[in-house]
Amino acid sequence: MSLEIKVPTVGESITEVVLAQWLKQDGDYVEMDENIAELESDKATFELPAEQAGILKIIAQEGDTLEIGAVVCSIEDGDAPADGDDSDKKEDKKEEKKETSEDADAKETKESADASGDESEDSYAAGTASPAAAKILREKGIEVTAVKGTGKDGRITKEDAEKAQAKSKSNDKPAASSSSAPTKSSSSETSPNTSGAREERRERMSSLRKTVARRLVSVKNETAMLTTFNEVNMQPIMDLRGKYKDAFKEKHGVGLGFMSFFTKAVTTALKEWPAVNARLEENEIVYSDFVDVSIAVSGPKGLVVPIIRNAESKSLYQIEKSVIDLAVKARDNKLTIEEMTGGTFTITNGGVFGSMMSTPIINAPQSAILGMHNIVQRPVAENGQVVIRPMMYIALSYDHRIIDGRESVSFLVRVKQLLEDPARLLLEV
Repeated sequence: MSLEIKVPTVGESITEVVLAQWLKQDGDYVEMDENIAELESDKATFELPAEQAGILKIIAQEGDTLEIGAVVCSIEDGDAPADGDDSDKKEDKKEEKKETSEDADAKETKESADASGDESEDSYAAGTASPAAAKILREKGIEVTAVKGTGKDGRITKEDAEKAQAKSKSNDKPAASSSSAPTKSSSSETSPNTSGAREERRERMSSLRKTVARRLVSVKNETAMLTTFNEVNMQPIMDLRGKYKDAFKEKHGVGLGFMSFFTKAVTTALKEWPAVNARLEENEIVYSDFVDVSIAVSGPKGLVVPIIRNAESKSLYQIEKSVIDLAVKARDNKLTIEEMTGGTFTITNGGVFGSMMSTPIINAPQSAILGMHNIVQRPVAENGQVVIRPMMYIALSYDHRIIDGRESVSFLVRVKQLLEDPARLLLEV
């Protein structure tokens, strides 16, 4: 009995996915619920499990775009192979595939040579170089005989051709006779010589990257985005962390970072300035009495924004634990659609990469985003004296259609006030 495995429904707005990677090979025996492939949507990467045990028959290929409900593969009834049988079968299949590929290359090379009437090109397709390698060598002006092949029977592969370098031909030119008039150098008439490799490579954009690109352009074109800046003296928070970080970690099992302070400051300020936590839907402004904070995280496949739900009701250690859990999931591509859907306000920290100042782009349909930056020792004036303090620039990008200048500036000033006097976060004053 054969069972078809189809692309599952992974979210309301998702209509198609890309088959990112097969975790098993065609003909492998798979156990029930064993992950056999990775599917990539425009929001997340998730794994496809086997719905029964048996022999895998691959239908879709890596890189294919599949609609929800499309058949990815089938699993046929079969027993698990005895020890050693499976590995031997894989080796045989791999060797067979290699030989078939080499035979195809040889046939293609021969046909290319027969079809060409140009003697200069025949030398590149005489059976010692693959068509792709021959083309590269022609473009480089390199003779086949000057390249040592690493393929079967000394065959020149595409990689060999790409690595090959043309030798200097200055020694091949005959010396000018003393009776001849001097000739003008042609170096100025040709393209300048370049040193080093000048290779290029192309990669298909992932669904996630295409979605991010489309949304960022949409935000720039469809919102009245402005950015306001301020700076924060981080010394009080650094002193507090230095004093309590060991006891905090011993009690809660997580470190005391900056993100929890910023999240608490943001949730407090949003209560006072609710428009910054609102969003626009057609002709209505939707206000939320909760704060779901999206934390921008750089993952292996691009930027993702998992969400800390009801951040306004969480303590510092609960926020730190949530940040760590989401960051680990992002790194391992384990975030679910639900963990990245929604959000009322976003915090992004470019400071971890060394950014001094930036204008973050709003994470639609939200109306504002707070950008953190690196901490730099700078001279500042305090009580009429110039002192050195660890300072951070902060930036608030906001949609001016919903948020006025008074609200945006006042919100950012309140965040600064709370961060520079963190006791206010605990006392809620």
